[in-house]
Amino acid sequence: MTDGIDEVQRGSFTGLIDLAARRLGGMILSADDEFFAAKENLLDPADPRFDPDHYGDRGKEMDGWETRRRRDLPGVDRCVIRLGVAGVVEAVVVDTAFFRGNFPEAFELEGCVSEGQPPTADTVWFPLRERTELRGDALQRFGVPRPLRATHVRFTIIPDGGVARLRILGRGLPDLHRAADGAGRLDLAAAANGGRAVACSDQFFSSPHNLVMVGDARSMADGWETQRRRGPGEDWAVIELAAPGTPERLEVDTTHFKGNYPDRIAIEALHAPDLAPGDDLPVDGWEPLLEPTPLQPHLRHVFDACQAVEATHLRLRVLPDGGVARLRAFGVVSEPGWRRHGLAILDASTVETATAALLTCCGSTRWAREVAARRPFGSPERLADVADEVWAELDRDDVLEAFAAHPRIGERAAVTSASVSAGHTRWSAGEQAGTATAEGATLAALTAGNEAYEQRFGHVFLIRAAGRSTEEMLAALEERLGNDPDTELRVAAEQQRQITHLRLDKLLREPRTAPPATSPDASQTGATP
Repeated sequence: MTDGIDEVQRGSFTGLIDLAARRLGGMILSADDEFFAAKENLLDPADPRFDPDHYGDRGKEMDGWETRRRRDLPGVDRCVIRLGVAGVVEAVVVDTAFFRGNFPEAFELEGCVSEGQPPTADTVWFPLRERTELRGDALQRFGVPRPLRATHVRFTIIPDGGVARLRILGRGLPDLHRAADGAGRLDLAAAANGGRAVACSDQFFSSPHNLVMVGDARSMADGWETQRRRGPGEDWAVIELAAPGTPERLEVDTTHFKGNYPDRIAIEALHAPDLAPGDDLPVDGWEPLLEPTPLQPHLRHVFDACQAVEATHLRLRVLPDGGVARLRAFGVVSEPGWRRHGLAILDASTVETATAALLTCCGSTRWAREVAARRPFGSPERLADVADEVWAELDRDDVLEAFAAHPRIGERAAVTSASVSAGHTRWSAGEQAGTATAEGATLAALTAGNEAYEQRFGHVFLIRAAGRSTEEMLAALEERLGNDPDTELRVAAEQQRQITHLRLDKLLREPRTAPPATSPDASQTGATP
């Protein structure tokens, strides 16, 4: 199974990695039963083995996970696996090698998102692969109809039996806010951060996925090595970075490659944020990060990038052929890169998770549900367009529900509407920070203005206050008191639309687990619950 890292059929290359691989930190946390064979065998990177004469106290010892025969049918056996890298699960490989009369009838696969801690009894699991029939003594690959991001998976065998190996194939998508250091730097190419090989000229001896694996190479087999060239040309491998960013320091490690290291290498960068998985790589647009440079055997080489360019992909060129153990690309994620990263997580979330996240940006439940239903967006610009399209389709009650998610200008009271998330309340608290320094007389005038506004229009006062002082907001409130009700509803709805755009940007850029940050030029909103 090629160490569980690449595609199942040897020689093919899909760019998918085994998210549950042990070397990435994958681990089986629990299993309902493992009477005949231990659950840990499922993630063994080696191909299954079979010894017909190997019996123990409990019977035939198999190289896999095998549960006892169930007598309480219907019933199932389950095991819970922590993925080594959180990511988007696209396929599952179930290998029942040597299990001929004792393989499960079927299996199911579920996922969950539980950042930094194991699942609990309250964890919500979502389906990745519904009940699927299995064959005995066979290597079987199944696609995931709706690829979703998961940190853990739950593998269910129906009703009992044995499975030799399990591989969870997908694209790494961890929370990079957890991976970056205090200055925002990280290895942009590392598989542990979501980097992956997406193309190569040759992988005769070993996969280019090894270039971005964790830790030092264990042998030549744990690097990327091409066959010997007998004519002109060169070999290359393309790495998709974890997020768009600027590589600053490059490490090329030839450890274990002594008589077969490349004579020279070069590294180039490409910025193609709209390139979709499976698209052909462009011929043009590659910028040099490292000009052709001689290498030495069995050595870690460190180079500074020759220019600062934003990149989504790196191309490692080996001249003319040979083997490289590891490639590292240390740098910073760009501001557009953080937005792209946040959008990728939103696109790969369940509809329930996406809806809850979107409610922090706009308190209309219909708006959040309908925007979430139109994923994937693919780009921040498309998300903003969809947000506007859905907002324009809402009726008066939906608009008023969104308004009601905001506290009054100058107030910090919690919003009590059941449809409003705690995240929305945190956004409002941050956005109201600008009124903290207002004079008492101004705040009193705001209070009186809010009351007069509510009595006249019957709904909240809302304003996008970026760049405005508290006095300017008060002046805007007093001016808008002269509007007729229909005009004012349209004015307030436009303010909400603008506020939603600012919050969507924050949602994509900032850590999911942290309260929204505030800044002097952030939106400052006000409304009555």
